[in-house]
Amino acid sequence: MSNLTRVRSDKSYLGDELACYLQSEVSTLVLPDLQALATGYNGQYKAQKFDYQLPLGRLQLIELVVYLPKDIVAGHIENVRKTAIESISAWRNDYLTRYKDKIEATTYAAVFDIQFRNIYQNTKERLQHEFRDGLSSEIHASEPPLQLFGWHDWQLILRALHTPCELWRFLQYRLEQTQYSASSHVSNLKTEELMINGFLNDPAVFAQAIAIDNALIKYKMQDKPNSALIAMALAQKSQSTTSQMYQQRMAQAAVLWSQMISQMLKRYSDNGQKKNKQDFSAINLAYWQQQILDESLFSRHELIRTLYRHPKQQQQLREQGYVVHHHSYESLGRHYMLIFYGQDVKGQHSKQTIQPNLAKIALDVATRLPIAELHHVIVLGIDFIDEANETFIDIDLWIQPVAAMSQRERQLTKQIQQLQQQNLNR
Repeated sequence: MSNLTRVRSDKSYLGDELACYLQSEVSTLVLPDLQALATGYNGQYKAQKFDYQLPLGRLQLIELVVYLPKDIVAGHIENVRKTAIESISAWRNDYLTRYKDKIEATTYAAVFDIQFRNIYQNTKERLQHEFRDGLSSEIHASEPPLQLFGWHDWQLILRALHTPCELWRFLQYRLEQTQYSASSHVSNLKTEELMINGFLNDPAVFAQAIAIDNALIKYKMQDKPNSALIAMALAQKSQSTTSQMYQQRMAQAAVLWSQMISQMLKRYSDNGQKKNKQDFSAINLAYWQQQILDESLFSRHELIRTLYRHPKQQQQLREQGYVVHHHSYESLGRHYMLIFYGQDVKGQHSKQTIQPNLAKIALDVATRLPIAELHHVIVLGIDFIDEANETFIDIDLWIQPVAAMSQRERQLTKQIQQLQQQNLNR
């Protein structure tokens, strides 16, 4: 059933990034039955509830840690485990009764962690255990069900999936798998790793990207399907050996995207108010972070691929600077404008010219794009810096929300802009 591992804090980028989606303060749960049992075994517990509003739905996550003495017998550990599950299920059922209007589009999950303390050696060890059925024992008694995870399995999920949208879709996939197992009375013996692999190898991973690709062609934002998307989707569908290579590339791109976002937002947080004389409050930064993190594995792959094409561009183009328009493959209404700074300080695309005008550029792009669903324009000012035979990327950021506008309104706005420009040129 279990084995012991050293306690370690090995959070993924996704584990840290979920914090920007919190809708309220983390709350502490009181579980009387578990408290009594833990006290009886000379132990303690800590239970917390996290409410995340992810881009695709709401995730209510309970994290439960039970601290027990190192010399506790196996039978008592199983009693604690059983009581902990029953206590969480009872609390959740009471919550659903009191807040019936808040359960729509909500996924419920609990992460269970048992740690053993050795007071003589001042060390901690963690019990590694699995929930093979993946659901609370009261799956048939209440809806929606509560998905259960051991600490190690939850960390494995966060490290493997990388993005909030993939986490949400995996939880739906996992729920469907475990519910089918329960309803068909077929025992589900899949480990969490096998469940994750099944999800990542499912052709449905590319379904949203394909839908957006088709929409972009319809809006004449591109004249043909994305060749990389076609190659990856076909490899996934045929279970080709190259599909694993594509998955590795997407995972690497997802991590790079997280790293760059972290660096960008930290710079704004540290000195944005002084340097740009803007109100970069914690709320604004969290809002920006939500928008730019809401990209799937494939969408992040395409953004990173666009960045890393730059060194291969012709030298003249790199010196002058240039613009690339790129659309999100996760949300049809999110559009990126990547401005690669030129080296000529007086040039049209120099950092000196572009950086002070990011907000104005974003507004201008917002009125010109013919996409009725447009909701955000993200402008990235990108500077490749060569130092000591190493290349660094420095990125300026502006995220502009766009109010809903009909196609007719966009056409009229564009016509007015053209008339204004004609008057200026006279």
